[in-house]
Amino acid sequence: MTSSAGTPGRSANWNLPNVITVVRILMAPLVFWLLLADGGADGPLRWWSAVLFIIAISTDWVDGWLARSRGLVTDLGKILDPIADKLLTSGALVCLSILGELPWWVTAIILVREIGITVWRLVELRRGNVVPASSGGKLKTIVQSVAISFALVPLWTVFGEWVHWVNGVLMTAAVILTIWSGLLYVRDAAQLARAARRPLK
Repeated sequence: MTSSAGTPGRSANWNLPNVITVVRILMAPLVFWLLLADGGADGPLRWWSAVLFIIAISTDWVDGWLARSRGLVTDLGKILDPIADKLLTSGALVCLSILGELPWWVTAIILVREIGITVWRLVELRRGNVVPASSGGKLKTIVQSVAISFALVPLWTVFGEWVHWVNGVLMTAAVILTIWSGLLYVRDAAQLARAARRPLK
């Protein structure tokens, strides 16, 4: 756990888990460029984009494990980690929609949820409240990551067109969990608002 400011044992913000998170953020533009440069040709650039996305999104588990196991959890990490996830997943979805492989309404639903929650987190941070990812949010991120990974890797060129059906099922599950976890955050926001209005005894 993160110690209060100024107390011994407080983990430095620029520790290994946070550096890994920053590297994930820096990898995102390369993933998007490779995907768009491929232009839907399902060639080597598409495969490299998919591989880098999977590596980047998988390190979410690595930096989280390191932070918890070594007592390196920081407020900065709690903010940067979900931002890295949202940048990777949302950016990949936008690229897939640009390529005409994913309906824009799917991308819009996920983007509205992700941007809304991120803005709320930043508002709460200014008020002194750090809002970490919830269990519902983490499950949503896992399913989104799997769905996007399957959408990025052109497995249909190897196994046939039926792979598109699998991709559709996975993306549907991701959308449902995105909406559900968003509603959980709305509930949490309402509870924080009520607590802020409650008079001190």
